Amino acid sequence: MSSYCHHKNRRKKILYRVLAGTLIFLFIIGLAVLITWAILKPKNPRFILQDASLYAFNVTSNPTLLTTNFQLTISSQNPNGKVGIYYDKLHVFATYRSQQITYYTTLPSNYQDHKEVNLWSPFVYGTNVPVAPYNGLALSQDQFNGAIWMMVKINGRVRWRVGSITTGSYNIHVTCPAYIPFGNSNAGLTIVGGAVKYQLSTNCAVSL
Repeated sequence: MSSYCHHKNRRKKILYRVLAGTLIFLFIIGLAVLITWAILKPKNPRFILQDASLYAFNVTSNPTLLTTNFQLTISSQNPNGKVGIYYDKLHVFATYRSQQITYYTTLPSNYQDHKEVNLWSPFVYGTNVPVAPYNGLALSQDQFNGAIWMMVKINGRVRWRVGSITTGSYNIHVTCPAYIPFGNSNAGLTIVGGAVKYQLSTNCAVSL
């Protein structure tokens, strides 16, 4: 009986030592990651809405429906010198007065290396999308007046990469003001394949 208790106590001590060693190892690794993270201080990526090509824009009433078709050029820059960025599950869409007016368009996932710039050229569109009647009236009035303010938004997930270490994913929210001056010859527009292309070069707000 004494031998059995001694053996059992010995096993417990070994298990405790293994557990304590594992916890200490994980603590050291976590501390090293935190210190590295604090030293590097990664900055948020920078997004620019470069241009928008308008193919269709039509508002109908009774019911109030909106049909749109834009092709956007969006650039993102990684300002960090030692931190890479993985972009996962990015969706771009347009809103008007806080109401979504297009479908979600999925951007391809990719990895952005240090100081690298990526370009996306997604089509953002909606066919007979229901909008609030007051927004329909405002859209018709804006179109009649020759310009519309809307927001291009990108939502998704990002991961940071430092050396061989990749963090968990974080939500990213990008908001780009887009001023579309319908047919204004002074607005830097060009005609491309039947579409009207507007040069915007708008800086976007980025939050994580």
